[in-house]
Order: sequence, then C-alpha cells, then structure tokens
Amino acid sequence: MDVQHRMLQSDEDMVRDNILIFITQVPPLLRIQLGECLKTIINSDYPVKWPHPLEWVKHNLRCEEEVYCALFVLQILSKRFMLISTKKGAPGYHIVEETFPHLRYIFNRLVQIVNPSLEAADLIKFICKIFWYSIHVDIPQHLFDQDIFDVWMVSFLNLLERPVPSEGQPVDPELRKSWGWWKVKKWIANILNRLFTRFGQFEMVFSQRTVFTMFHKHYAGKILECHLNLLNVVRFGDYLPDRVINLILQYLTISISRRSLYALIQPRLDVLLFEIIFPLICFNDNDQKLWDEDPQEYARKGYDIFEDMHSPSTAAMDFVSELVRKRGKENLQKCIQFIVETFKRYDEASIEYKPYRQKDGALRVFGTLHDKFKEIEPYKSELEHMLVHHVFPELNSPVGHLRAKAAWVAGQYAHISFSYQNNFQRALQCIVLRLQDSELPVRVDSFVALRSFIEACKDMNEIFPILPRLLDEFSKLMNEVENEALVFTLETMLDKFGEDFTLALYYNLAGVFWRRMNTIKDDDEASRNRATGSGCLRAISIILESVSCLPDLFVQIEPTFVLIMRRMLTNNDQESFKKVLEILSHVTCFSRTISPDMWSLWPLMMEALTDWATNFFPNALVPINHYISKGTAHFLTCKEPDYQQSLGNVILSVMSDKNMEDNNIVTALKLIEVVLQNCRGQVDHWVSPFISITVERLRQTDKSYLECHFIQMIADALYYNATLTISILKKLGVVSEIFHLWFDLLSQVQKNGSRANFRKSVHFPSLKHERKVCCLGLTSLLTVPADQLQELALGDMLCATLDALHVYKDQINGTLRDKKYYEDEDGGDGLYASDDEMYYGFPNDGYQANAITLGKCFARATKPFNPHGGGDSGDEYSDDDEELQSPVQEVNPLVFFVDTLKAMQSLDPSGFKNLHQTLDPVYQHIARNIARSAEEIENEKLEKAIINMSLQE
Repeated sequence: MDVQHRMLQSDEDMVRDNILIFITQVPPLLRIQLGECLKTIINSDYPVKWPHPLEWVKHNLRCEEEVYCALFVLQILSKRFMLISTKKGAPGYHIVEETFPHLRYIFNRLVQIVNPSLEAADLIKFICKIFWYSIHVDIPQHLFDQDIFDVWMVSFLNLLERPVPSEGQPVDPELRKSWGWWKVKKWIANILNRLFTRFGQFEMVFSQRTVFTMFHKHYAGKILECHLNLLNVVRFGDYLPDRVINLILQYLTISISRRSLYALIQPRLDVLLFEIIFPLICFNDNDQKLWDEDPQEYARKGYDIFEDMHSPSTAAMDFVSELVRKRGKENLQKCIQFIVETFKRYDEASIEYKPYRQKDGALRVFGTLHDKFKEIEPYKSELEHMLVHHVFPELNSPVGHLRAKAAWVAGQYAHISFSYQNNFQRALQCIVLRLQDSELPVRVDSFVALRSFIEACKDMNEIFPILPRLLDEFSKLMNEVENEALVFTLETMLDKFGEDFTLALYYNLAGVFWRRMNTIKDDDEASRNRATGSGCLRAISIILESVSCLPDLFVQIEPTFVLIMRRMLTNNDQESFKKVLEILSHVTCFSRTISPDMWSLWPLMMEALTDWATNFFPNALVPINHYISKGTAHFLTCKEPDYQQSLGNVILSVMSDKNMEDNNIVTALKLIEVVLQNCRGQVDHWVSPFISITVERLRQTDKSYLECHFIQMIADALYYNATLTISILKKLGVVSEIFHLWFDLLSQVQKNGSRANFRKSVHFPSLKHERKVCCLGLTSLLTVPADQLQELALGDMLCATLDALHVYKDQINGTLRDKKYYEDEDGGDGLYASDDEMYYGFPNDGYQANAITLGKCFARATKPFNPHGGGDSGDEYSDDDEELQSPVQEVNPLVFFVDTLKAMQSLDPSGFKNLHQTLDPVYQHIARNIARSAEEIENEKLEKAIINMSLQE
C-alpha cells in the first residue's frame, strides 16, 4: 500500500544527518529544544533506522571540548531504554558495554578535581543520570566485575561525603535546590537507593547475588554512615534539599529491617528520632506560607499520594512507622513517652509561648500510629483519656493548623470503644462545627474525618438532625476544592442514609447550581458562579455514580437533570463540558431506558461537538454508545430530528479532516462500530460512505496501531454484511490491498513471541475485543459467494481465520505471556517489559519509591469506576467489564465460526469437502480444536440455561 509520509524520506535523512552536528554548535537553550527533537527521532528510529548516535557519542567522549554534548546525547539514549532489561542482547546492553568504560574514566577524572567548577557538576550530574537509567531494571553485566563496581561506588561515596561548595550557591530556595552540586547529591542518593532497594537484598535471583555480596558487605554500611552524617546538618539549621532528605530517609527506613544496619543506627537513634525526624514531621514555615497564600493547594497536597512520595515530612513519618512496626519492642514506649511529654509541655506553657508546631507534630505521630495504639495495652485503655484531654480541645484551638490536625486525628480514633458515649457525641459535634471553619484546610480535614464518625456512629438519630447542614457544607466545599477523600465521605453518607438523603442532596445541589447560574452581576461574579456550578456538577456526578444500583431513582431526578444538561450543552462552557458528558454517561448507562426528554439532549450535544466542543469528541463516545445501544429503534426511525444523519455528519466530518488528531479518528471509528453492531442490517446506506472514508484515511497513515483500527472497521463492516462490504471494496479497487495489509498485521509478532497487533483497544480495555472483531469479520467473509471473491483465495482466507481464532482462543485461556505495553509518545508501537521490569516511579525526575510509600499509595487508591454498576468481584477483566457495551460481547467467535462452516457445508457439501482436504494438516488440527472448544462452550451454555430454568421453577 502506498503510504503518504508526513515528511519526505530525504527530509528525514537530512534531519538525522545534521541534528547531532547542530547540538554541538547551538547555545544551551536551543540545545535543550534540539534534545527534545532528538528524543523523538531516537524513539522512532534508533537503532534500526539510525544506529549512528552511539558511534557519535563514543567518538565525542574522547574529545574534551565535546564531552558535554556527548553526555547530553548519551543521557537521551540511556533514558530511551531505561524500562528495558540491560541483560545481554537487550537494547540497553550494547549502550552500557560500549560507553561505560570511558564514562568511568571521565567520572573518576572529574571526581579527583580539587576545586571543581559548576560546569564539572553538570558533567557529573549527566553521568549519574546515565548510570541511574542503566541500572533501573537490573544490574548490567559490565558491573558484575568487582573492580569496576568498586571504582563506581568509591566515586559515589566520595561525592556524597564531600561538602558542597559554598561559593556560588543561590540564596533563593527554589534556585538553590536546582543548583548543580545539590543535583549531584540528589542523583547519587537516587542511585544508592536503587542499588539498595533492588539489589541489596539477598532474596534477589541467584545471578545477582554477586552484586548483593559486593554491595552489602562493602558499601551498605558506609552509605548508611554517610547518610546519617549528611542528615545531621539539619539539626543545626544548615541547608539540605528536601528531595535529598527524602531519599536519605528512604534508605534509613529500609535499613531498619536489616539487623547489621539497624545496629549502626541504634547508637544515634535518639538524636535521629527526636532532633531530626520529629522536627521534620512538625508544621513548618513553608507549610505556614502555603496555608496563608494558597489554602486550596495546601488542602490538595495533604491528600496527594504523589506529593507524599517526595515529601521529607512523609518520609520522616514513614521512618517512625517502620521503626515501630519492625522494632516496636524497644521503640514504641519511647515514642508514646515523647508524645505525652510534648503534650504536657504544651499544656503547661502560657498561651503566648505554647509550642503549637511541636503539638502539631506530636498529634501527627499519635494519629499515624493509631493501629499500634489501638491494639496494644496499656496504650489501648488510655486512648480515650488522650483524646479527651489532648486532641478534642484542639478542635477549638486559635491556631488553624492545630484545628485541622486535631480533626484528622479524631477521625483516626473515631472507631474506638468510648467508655462515655458523651465523649464521642462531643467530638462529633465539634467536627460538624469545624465544617464552617474560617480556614479551608480545616473544613477539608473535618469533612474527611466525618466519614469515620458516620461509620462508627451506633445511633443514626445523632446524625439525622444535622443532615441539612451537612448538605450545605458539602456543596460549598466541593465548589472550593477537588479532593478524592471528600468523595469517600459523601459515598459513606449516601450508603448510610439511603434514597431520601440522596434525593435531598441532589435537589440541594441542583438548587445551588441554578442560583449561581442565574445570579450574574459582573465578570468576576460570573467566573465565581461558573466555578460554583462546576463544583455542583462534580458532586452530582458522584451522586449519580453512587446510586447506580437504583435505576428507578433516575426517573425521579430526570426532569431537573435534563434542564441542567440543556443549560450546560448550550452555554459554551468548555471548562465544564467534559464533566457534562461524564454525567450524561452515568444517566444514559444507569437508566433502564432513554426517555424522550433525554433524547432531546442529543441535538444539543451534536451541535456542540461540531461547533465549540470539538476537543471533547472522545468524551462523547460513551454517552452516544448508550443512546444507540439502549434506544436503537428510536435512533433508526426518528426523522425529526434525524439522529442518524446528525451522527453520520459528525463522523464523516472528523474522518475527512486531515488535521484531526489520532484520538479523534479512533473515536470516529469506534462510533462507526457502535452503529454497525447495534443496527445490524438496518443502516446499509451508511456502509459505503463509512468504508470509503476509512480507506482514504488508511492510505494516509504509517502507524500500525491506526492501521489496526482502520482494518477493524472493515472487519465490523464484514460482520455487518460481508457481501455488501466486498462489493464496496471492489468498487474502490482495494480488495487485494486491504486483505494483504490485514493478513500482514495479523501475522506480525514481537521479539517475545506475542502478536504485535490487535492487542488492546483504547475504548475496550479487554485484550480480546479487537481480536474478536477480526475473527467475526474474517468468518463472515467465508459466507460471500465464491464468484464475488475472485481476488481472494478461499483457502488463504480460511487459514487466516483459523490463525486469528487460535490466537483468540489462547488469549481467553490466558496462555499468552503477561506483558505490559508501553505506548510511544506519538501513540505508535511501544515497548514491552515484563512485570519485574515495570517502573513504578517517575522517569523524568529519577524517583525510586520505597515499598512503604508505595504500600500507602495502593492502600489509598480508589476502585476503578464500573459504569455498569454491580460489586467488585475481584475477577480478571472480562468482556462484560469493557467500557463500551457491544452486541458482539454476546457472540462467541469460536461458535460463530463453527456455525458458519456448518452452513457452508449444507449449501455446498462437495466444495466444503475439497476445501477441508486441501487444508494444511496444522490448520486441520486447529480447526478440530476450535470445533471441540465451541462444542464445550455450547454445552456449558445449555447446562447454565437448564440450571436457571430449574431455579426459576
């Protein structure tokens, strides 16, 4: 097939031939921009089309004046393969073997400079980043040599121990943390953490135990001592970047579980714990500045797990938690004693000298260790006393951050058994009062804590009287800040108080929405009101999602809902349109039917998508699918308005726009699939324009994943009506062209043996869907009369179909290797990495999360939204879980194939016999296995039907 490239081949060659030359000649700012271009070219062409960069790097590493540019390019190369194993034969292996010997020489020379310049720091930083990218998945074989490994480690320790030059350090904190020598410290700490967390544990595979021995025996303790010394400067108020503190504390936290390393920590533990760790946990000047200047950001960061990963404060708290968990016998009493003493000092101090920040830190430790304190005596029996005397009073503190922290701690202990129920009620009342606090972070923490109190409340009559107030406060809060933790509280309230509360909350939010939308005096107020309206929409979306199991409820709210949707679909509010489509998805999915009032929104949605909301075309896919799948008859028969025509116009407009982004093209193709599969046999007049525009766009792409989507549309058309589709392809003169490409895409495999294409749909998460559609389309092709398939050999088609079915059968049986797919930035072919090669951090910043922080992340993670309702079964993904519901989910391609062959046999027995006899024995075997599987599926289906009938009787 002729492919129209976005660039001529000669232009591509010219760019590749010159970009490395220009990198050595342009100023630094332009070099950074060229680096982004080089990254794209390397991702696309290296090493197959363009192996030159590595030779260029090797040559320039030997030229002193070009070392900087060589390292600049080598960093891009190394990062390209950081997610891929560096074992022999892997892409990164060759880079390490070819460059590391000279890299080590340059690194040693730089480290030995007595008074190094800032330019030397930049070179060292480049080398550290290259090293880190190269060890990310596993230790390169090059480093298994102890002499080589020792050279690197000695250099790293030298740089880590060496004081940072005082001359030239920026005064501004933001500039200071980005200063070259502090960046060097950060990257070395990153490297040492990576070596320790992944390769410093004896449980690693046998081939890596050599590295384990070298690292643990010779360096783990030295690194720990160095880290302790480096961290000690914090005691005296000296500067150490937050990221470096975070990384050091990660190393110390993991060291707790190793006896030999913990023995090194123990003599310095009290100083570490109470003079370094505890001050980091306390509220500080930066916290106060953010609290005062941007309370929304302060509230957001408090519940952002990604912020936690980089926070020194969180890393300090993780250290305390791990210390109590692993070494609690000797340290739990020490911690509680310190907390009590801090509380006592606070109580005894006069109001102007109260240590508010220390009390804040002690509360945080007390709240974080709640699991331990709730389990172990004598602490367990003293909790109520601690809460009543030291926590609940701070709910009325004159200091905002103490009120917020007290609310959070109260939530952590709301489930304990109170000896005096009045104490519980008093705390609940204080939490509710704090919902009207003057400080936003206090209101957020109080609403989050309210969830625990509602769950722990034994008498709901204590809550019912304050529900109207809770409704109002929640509505206001959702307008001010987006916070997932607030959603959890709302869901708990919906679960506890049922339909009446849900309806009341919904109508309350609807009322707030209309009051805000109808009260506009000036531009500033209009902006505030739009923000409030957006907050109401978010809350409404949460409510609709939470009551998905109550479809009758949607009938009650529909009149007001439709009015809100009409307003939002016609007011050109692009900031809220995505949320509008999400809400529309909920209602069309959860409602039993699509009512005439709901259909009245369709023309408004189409008009918006063709006018001011074109950027949200992919977001409209789900609601449009629900409209068509649930209201197929109305979609087909109604002419005023003409739903078919309006959708067809949008699809053809998107597909014919040569400047349209790929995700919009894919969405248009999925909408064609929705129409053809739901309206099978009833939209013949749309098949020709859909196929014509698909073939036209197919000829304009060289991206295999887009080719798969275009071919899948052809497969959908064949399943819709194979004879009609073939006749259209013949008129276009592309039959051989299309099927040659199709069979080629089906046959391509990755190096790991898995199929390269038709792996995973953007909108159908199941691996099976694309392959299933291919199977149905190819099988349907077998029903076309032979005289209409002169350009295709029936035997070849049958073999291709059997091959596709065989792969599909393997997929549903789970016999393919479990691989993770990484898409390139341009959406093209990606890179595979096995589970143990997955990267759970952030490549751009060199982050290596420790197990404790990751555990907290997963514990806080929410369940994925299931638009079809129902509980979380814990099963693997199935077709029923796909984001888009499709009629082909009810069709098993194995059964469909066998039924098609039976029909062929009955119509032409002799022709069928000849076809079977000429089939290769391998494919005959596949065909028998498919027939056997289809029979098992049908028998299982029959057994289920019999069981269901007996249960109904």
